Amino acid sequence: MVKQDEFLWVEKYRPQNIEDCILPDSIKSTFKEFIAEGDMPNLLLSGTAGTGKTTIAKALCNELGYTSLVVNGSLDRNIDTLRNEIASFASTVSFDGGKKCIILDEADYLNPQSFQPALRGFIETFSKNVRFILTCNFKDKIIEPIHSRTTLIDFRTGKKEMPEIMGALMKRILNILKEESVKVEDPKIVAEVIKKHYPDIRRILNEMQRYSAGGVIDIGILANVGETDVTSLMKYLKDRDFGKMRQWVVENIDADPVRIFRTIYDNMHDYLAPSSIPQIVLLIGEYQYKQAFVQDREINLVAFLTEVMVEAEWK
Repeated sequence: MVKQDEFLWVEKYRPQNIEDCILPDSIKSTFKEFIAEGDMPNLLLSGTAGTGKTTIAKALCNELGYTSLVVNGSLDRNIDTLRNEIASFASTVSFDGGKKCIILDEADYLNPQSFQPALRGFIETFSKNVRFILTCNFKDKIIEPIHSRTTLIDFRTGKKEMPEIMGALMKRILNILKEESVKVEDPKIVAEVIKKHYPDIRRILNEMQRYSAGGVIDIGILANVGETDVTSLMKYLKDRDFGKMRQWVVENIDADPVRIFRTIYDNMHDYLAPSSIPQIVLLIGEYQYKQAFVQDREINLVAFLTEVMVEAEWK
């Protein structure tokens, strides 16, 4: 049976050290300092999905020689189970007598009334031999007592740094495709996939693996990575045609939801009356935020578009 880390490119080609991680130098240098010092503080890594937070957390533990445990906060598990898992790992001594690290992935999914206060207690109780790295998409979902006990590192790439980072990602992906014996008809095709999904590196790798299933990356895949068609959607909303709007969502939900919200935001001035724009901007912010936490993305997107349909005034 093929193991997941042997099949999925995101696992197979996950960097094992900080130097190989694709990040701005301003962020990477901070982690290099921790390695030089031989230790690190408790960390809170904040940024959008797929930007390398978990990857760099694992690489940091690897280079520091820490025994690590990865716990996914988004999984629907009993709170007591999570507590026991963390307490059991933290309270035992590692085989080599070294320090341990608990990587709490997607910590913003953890209940701020029950589990996050308990986590604060763990951080204090096991401070001598255990470090904690929390990753999150939304740092404001993490309670203040945890903020005060961690060092925040924001995984945002400035506009000036983007060309360099995207170039490094392009080079990495082309090397992966070569390693996997996938023929690339034109590197510009790969560039289009990167442009569409950046900064979600995980999504980019998953999409490239999916597109390369036939052993070749050709111009045909660009039909799948083009811009979201907003013209027809706006017509359905203006006509208050719920059935066609919902069908549009079904056909487009596989696209990046954040990109859908962004496309609507970028184009709404062409369709909406100026008096409606402030209200729709607030709705976009509200539902884009919810999109990271809901179990059914389709329902969330339909709910958003229904509000736009009912509330907006059109040109």
